[in-house]
Amino acid sequence: MAAELAELLSIASGLLDDAAPRFVEGIGAPSAVQKGRNDFATELDLELERTLSARLHERTGFPVHGEEFGGPQLATGTAWVLDPIDGTFNYSAGHLLSGMLLALVRDGVPVLGLTWLPGLNQRYAAVADGPLYLNGQQMRPLERGKLSDAMIGFGSFNIDGAGRIPGIFRFNLLGALSRLSGRVRMHGSTGIDLAFTASGVLGGAVVFGHHPWDNAAGVALVRAAGGVVTDLLGRDWTIASGSVLAAAPGVHEELLDLISETADHVRGEVEQ
Repeated sequence: MAAELAELLSIASGLLDDAAPRFVEGIGAPSAVQKGRNDFATELDLELERTLSARLHERTGFPVHGEEFGGPQLATGTAWVLDPIDGTFNYSAGHLLSGMLLALVRDGVPVLGLTWLPGLNQRYAAVADGPLYLNGQQMRPLERGKLSDAMIGFGSFNIDGAGRIPGIFRFNLLGALSRLSGRVRMHGSTGIDLAFTASGVLGGAVVFGHHPWDNAAGVALVRAAGGVVTDLLGRDWTIASGSVLAAAPGVHEELLDLISETADHVRGEVEQ
């Protein structure tokens, strides 16, 4: 198993390396496909997903579930999960905080995670049991930390937004968090928030989204680094989870307590 995963990680890393120059070339690409309110894809999203999906399947035999074209269900079996451009708004605007996310999922559990940030020349990779590698160098496991000392990545929101996790809850949580940490960061990229958490740049990340292509790679990285990953209610994260709370030990517990206090009056709305 370990040897197989190491070989698959090597193959996937090589394919992302091959795609990185094209990714960089397309930074600033305009919207090409509207997917919904405040959501779109560029031509590079489509191109990169087609190319990487075909090559991953050819080299490994496993199917690919991508953001743009879908794929097999992920609760059982083995499949790659691909986001060819995470942080699409950033990417289209010429902002360098964007990247390519790839995970291998077996029976709903991410066993490989890769986050390539070509604009920053950073490549994060890990097998589920660790260690975490950044640009090929082994990183030290995350140490126990305190929320008051940590930067925290925070997901974007519209205060008037409804849905699974209402905007007003996110706003209230941001306010409560600001009282304990003056170092909240909104990067506009789930992949970056989770990769930075895995490497210790951030002490934690609060992710309101539920899409597996956004979350699976980063979950694998944080777990490999010795971090704690749950949903916002403290339940073990699964591929079907509707949110992510990832953080260093100690910081995670403090964040979870803060979320619980904030959510008491809207707990039924936060996530079912």
